[in-house]
Amino acid sequence: MSIDTLAAERPDFAAIAAWIPKGASVLDLGCGDGSLLRYLKETRGVRGYGVEISDMDIVSCIANGVNVIQNDLEAGLSDFEDNAFDFVILSQTLQATRHTEPLIQEMLRVGREGIVSFPNFGYWKSRLNVLSGHMPVSAELPYQWYDTPNVHLCTLHDFESFCRSYCVSVTARSVMTGGQEVSLLPNLLGSTAVYRFQRGI
Repeated sequence: MSIDTLAAERPDFAAIAAWIPKGASVLDLGCGDGSLLRYLKETRGVRGYGVEISDMDIVSCIANGVNVIQNDLEAGLSDFEDNAFDFVILSQTLQATRHTEPLIQEMLRVGREGIVSFPNFGYWKSRLNVLSGHMPVSAELPYQWYDTPNVHLCTLHDFESFCRSYCVSVTARSVMTGGQEVSLLPNLLGSTAVYRFQRGI
């Protein structure tokens, strides 16, 4: 898949790349098939590793030319030293993690800054689905309630409240729908959120 196609299918990739200086070191947690790291390598010249548990995705990472380590995120990041990376990224994986607070804290131990992207459960179409008596199914939330890996869905307001509670300082935010930036009522009109953050004071 070409870089242009990747960017079209995953608009959060471009938002993430815009925050990362050329040549930065990156750790991509739950990296899947390695598409994001490949995108960052080709557009920003980053150095780094992916962490993934799936055997099939490990093979795909290798095919994408991505350095990957097989590990379970829920077990922590004890294999990595403090401040080992400029950025630690959790892209479209936050909602599938069971122990969110320890993982975010580990991200900020291992990296100088963190970036997460996740589907916004506050998006108006999701709210409408719930009001009609059904769990949302969409491009951002493609699973049925009975087979979803998502265990911690949240809204923009939820994530920002979480950050305040755990001394995490949000330094930038990008909210989008269909690849278009949303600035008006983002918690209602945005389907995907991307946050950049660091240790709070």
